[in-house]
Amino acid sequence: MAVALISNSDCGRHDTGWGHPEHVGRLRAIPAALRADPELYQALLQVEGRHATPAELSLVHGADYVASITRAAERAEAENAVIHLDPDTVVSGGSWDAATAAAGCVLDAVDMAVDGRAIRSFCAVRPPGHHAVRDRAMGFCLFGSVALAARWARVHHGMDRVLIVDWDVHHGNGTQALVEADRGIHYVSMHQWPWYPGTGAAEDRGSHGTVWNVPLGAGLPRAQYTGALLGAVDRATAGFSPQLVLVSAGFDSLRGDPLGGFTLELEDIDQLTRELKGRADLWCGGRLVSALEGGYAVGQTAAACVAHLRAMV
Repeated sequence: MAVALISNSDCGRHDTGWGHPEHVGRLRAIPAALRADPELYQALLQVEGRHATPAELSLVHGADYVASITRAAERAEAENAVIHLDPDTVVSGGSWDAATAAAGCVLDAVDMAVDGRAIRSFCAVRPPGHHAVRDRAMGFCLFGSVALAARWARVHHGMDRVLIVDWDVHHGNGTQALVEADRGIHYVSMHQWPWYPGTGAAEDRGSHGTVWNVPLGAGLPRAQYTGALLGAVDRATAGFSPQLVLVSAGFDSLRGDPLGGFTLELEDIDQLTRELKGRADLWCGGRLVSALEGGYAVGQTAAACVAHLRAMV
């Protein structure tokens, strides 16, 4: 079964500045790390993903909001400036192309999983997406790529059951908000608590009980994090056999990340990937699509992407 690495060169055009945690160096480090593992590099199907259209983005975002990002990028380009949508989230002249490419890559990954070109894939994309809500950017995120992919699978591929697993150190408030009204999508998020954005309490099960939030403190033993996440995945799939597994792969959950306090190591990324892969093999013929979210220690994040892909292969 082919495993794909999907990206788009336009993802590098989201110019936040080198002083911003979510800078282009995060993405550039990934192919460099992969080239150090030539056997893995050669084993991957490498794909240049497409751009999502405004109509596709409107599956989860308001059309007015989508248009506002276009206008902000045009203004930033005309003024040769960076526009702040909030204190953390910016738009540059290339941000529209980057954000639509990030979303389009994940949509391509879903299509490839369905038609068999690549049963599993990792989308090396930016900006991240899991904090973006229907009508607002936040937390470095412009469009909710993984939430969009789940809706795409439901609407365009007729899937009845989609699972999203989010191991970013921050709660995916945007993903939850964008999918919780859809009973056919189950969402599991393990995240640091208390921490940005202040959402994701364990008792928050979403509007239809289809959300499993796993808030945990910083500095815990590694096995406590992996065990808690996998336990939540098993609860979320009791009587619900997914036809597609989506992963919000935030590598800021690793020990030493400047924006988190979890203690995971590369071995844990390997374990979590293998566990989800094994479950996907049983549930849905192995269909698993992953997309980069956080991860702000550049070398460590790139190494985690390699470990994640190696476990997929």
